[in-house]
Amino acid sequence: MEHSNSTVIGTAGGTFLSVLPNLHSEDVLKTIILATLGAIVSFSISLALKFFIKKHKK
Repeated sequence: MEHSNSTVIGTAGGTFLSVLPNLHSEDVLKTIILATLGAIVSFSISLALKFFIKKHKK
């Protein structure tokens, strides 16, 4: 099954425009805050695990 660029762009644009009116500013802000917090926690855990594995191998 082949997709033309205009079909893919039209589908993505239509989906975005149909979701846009249902988004509230507090939902977007909450999502941004939670995504940032998740990235920080993930990065911190990765560094801690790397440190403990390196220390354990010695």
